[in-house]
Amino acid sequence: MTSPISRPRAQGAERWRGVARRMRVPLGFVTAAIYLLVAATRQPHPIAIAWSLVLVVPGLALRAVASGTVKKNRELTVTGPYAYTRNPLYLGSTLIAAGFALALMSWPVALLLAAGFAAIYVPVIAGEERFLADTFPAFAGYRRHVPRFLPRLTAYKAQDGQDLAGVSQAVTSASASGFSLELYRKHREYNAAVGAVLLYLCLLFLWPVLEHLRHWIW
Repeated sequence: MTSPISRPRAQGAERWRGVARRMRVPLGFVTAAIYLLVAATRQPHPIAIAWSLVLVVPGLALRAVASGTVKKNRELTVTGPYAYTRNPLYLGSTLIAAGFALALMSWPVALLLAAGFAAIYVPVIAGEERFLADTFPAFAGYRRHVPRFLPRLTAYKAQDGQDLAGVSQAVTSASASGFSLELYRKHREYNAAVGAVLLYLCLLFLWPVLEHLRHWIW
């Protein structure tokens, strides 16, 4: 039985998860705008930008493979990157954000990105996993073996008659599914790559162009 004290906390957490889901996209645009404003005031660091690719490229690749594997709200995906971490899309986003924070060489921006992730994505992940637990019986066994965020070293393989017991054929068939370019396109994951390219162009050329305009005007 839920205690009178914990009930308001649970209700507050549920309300915040709803707010976080609605704010996720708008907050992304706000963060990008702040990032560009900071980039416009800083001379680019080519070495830092080059090193950032070590994080950004794997992050984009991870998101691409995950988006081409997951069948949202229809099947419990336990293959591909989902065999190593329950949230490869968010892990990929974290790598991308960390890479761009490194490229800008700005601790305030890095802290802003970390705070935004904690405030928005942590409750969103919790809400999504509760949906999966309520929808797919196999999620309980999957959750026991696969970490929420940091990946395990070996791929998870559900055992017949154990973790997949009582699960619909649609979910069971997910164990044999692989990457689908159609899913990748459906989820419009290519937008992440396009956005990354545009941010890199801004990092490299925004400050020099503005500096040239300042000298030309004054």
